[in-house]
Amino acid sequence: MRVIWLIFGLTSLVLGGVGAFLPILPTVPFMLLAAFCFSKSSERLHHWLVTHPVFGPPIEDWQTSGSISRRVKRYATVSIFAAFGISLLLGLSPTLLIVQAIILGFVLIFIWSRPTA
Repeated sequence: MRVIWLIFGLTSLVLGGVGAFLPILPTVPFMLLAAFCFSKSSERLHHWLVTHPVFGPPIEDWQTSGSISRRVKRYATVSIFAAFGISLLLGLSPTLLIVQAIILGFVLIFIWSRPTA
């Protein structure tokens, strides 16, 4: 079972890393998932991730108080609008745009309703 958690953790870590450069993928949720998976599979990788100078503070904020820093909230908001803008530029069907807008709207509500770290 540890191997499965490790695979999920590494996959989440890679997706979070890609998300740091693409506005379509969120970074912090994947890093939170990676930290959880590593806590079940690899103490060394878990420690590395939660003490990482970039990814560690948001993970610690979430684990200790369920909070998200204002900087991360702003970055997430900009990324969400960029992803939706790309969808508009690609000319996706109105049905897909409506579904995407609803989902992204709920994501924004969730992010901004969390306490600020």
